[in-house]
Amino acid sequence: MMSLKKTLLILFLILTIAPAKSQTKIGVFDNHLDIGEPKNKGFAYYQAEDQTYVIGGSGKNMWFNEDQFQYLWTTIQGDFILRAEIDFMGEGVDPHRKVGWIVKNDLNGETPHVNASTHGDGLTSLQYRKTIGGDTEEIVSKNTVPDVIQLERRGNVFIMSTAKFGEQFVEVQLEDMPIANQVFIGLYVSSHNPDIVEVAKFRNVRIIKPAAVDFQPYRDYLGSRLEVMDVSTGHRKILFTTTNSIQAPNWTPDGKKLIYNSEGRMYQYHLNEGTISPLNTGFAIKNNNDHVLSFDGTLMGLSSHNPADNNNSTLYYLPSEGDSNPVVVNKPGLGASYLHGWSPDKKEMLFTGQRNGQYDIYSIDVKTGVEKQLTNLKTLDDGPEYSPDGKHIFFNSVRTGKMKLWKMDPDGKNQTQLTFDEYNDWFPHISPDGKWIAFISFPKDIDPSDHPFYKHCLVRIMPFEGGPPRIIGYIYGGQGSINVPSWSPDSKSISFVTNSKL
Repeated sequence: MMSLKKTLLILFLILTIAPAKSQTKIGVFDNHLDIGEPKNKGFAYYQAEDQTYVIGGSGKNMWFNEDQFQYLWTTIQGDFILRAEIDFMGEGVDPHRKVGWIVKNDLNGETPHVNASTHGDGLTSLQYRKTIGGDTEEIVSKNTVPDVIQLERRGNVFIMSTAKFGEQFVEVQLEDMPIANQVFIGLYVSSHNPDIVEVAKFRNVRIIKPAAVDFQPYRDYLGSRLEVMDVSTGHRKILFTTTNSIQAPNWTPDGKKLIYNSEGRMYQYHLNEGTISPLNTGFAIKNNNDHVLSFDGTLMGLSSHNPADNNNSTLYYLPSEGDSNPVVVNKPGLGASYLHGWSPDKKEMLFTGQRNGQYDIYSIDVKTGVEKQLTNLKTLDDGPEYSPDGKHIFFNSVRTGKMKLWKMDPDGKNQTQLTFDEYNDWFPHISPDGKWIAFISFPKDIDPSDHPFYKHCLVRIMPFEGGPPRIIGYIYGGQGSINVPSWSPDSKSISFVTNSKL
């Protein structure tokens, strides 16, 4: 029998969602229903304030030749990536209760499916049924008790990736799965006990359409999602989505706006109002994603392609509220310059410069345009940024084989490596309170000198004084996701861009 505590919880949830039952759309999903006619009716609802989902499901089982569960679903065609972070609500009754993502040909209970599941007892497996009425099979993962579940389709190959939040994914792969091109996808809960309803909460739910196999960088672009994350919890919210490519959100020091670039122009997202407005940069309308606000927020630096200097990326600055006449900083004819930081006193900028056939880190006097070379290696150094106290410059370098984080003194001395694992780490951003370094980690198997678009990446954080990094975000993105300083002024949140074909 169902416990009194569980009964009261379910009644509260049903009463809470009653006014929304007339709606069809539930967050990013189209609808919900019970699959296989379980004894007890399930439910699903979306909480817009924190962009979470709660699903209650009954059902005797999801095994052999028949399934029973509550399904929150939508439809999709072709390849996809599904990701969510999952929390069972309550201790549960049956250790075999299941939760996860399921992909189906239709809404019947005995049809082919692929199911990325975790159980109440921690068992995690990629389950599948290949034929109508056939038995369910499974590939058991070495990972147990995960709270992050990702299911990816690549043609007829399905990849389940799971992790305890903050840890690396563990993968399980299913080859040659015969399933339709257009399928139902969604989240589910099955109690594995017909007499009860189990409940789970889902956060950071993402349905992603990845780049095509023949995608051409800097020609083909996916849509974008502007997101903010609570650094302490990893909880994320999507502020807005667009079919355009937007890149590199930069939080203003007053906490009121995010500034980002799209197709060469600059825009402002007003956080309180949820509105977007253009930011006037005058003739500088070929801006790349290397725009940076000064520490006090009064000036904005830009890297914009300069027709008067062989179309090289050139450094400019202007008042942060916008201006028709940006001030050029570089002397012409030296090579491309990509902005990454200001000194706290606003007297210098830091940039990655293409000089003498290589890319190194330079500082430049804003008034005189006089440059000082801080690194000098044939391998790529990039992403320089001052600490808020001005005592260190943090950057990324491929000099040891992988792209890793480094720091040095403002004069280029005492260059010291900070990260050491298998990932390729880019763009260290120091929190305003000087306690943390946030950065993006690209996959282990890419060219370490490249920071490509549209990859499985990690947002990671480490203490300012050094130490092992930890994962705070699993994202599909890369180039343009977090190129510039994007901490909130209170050091509690960061902003970034993720991608999907929309």
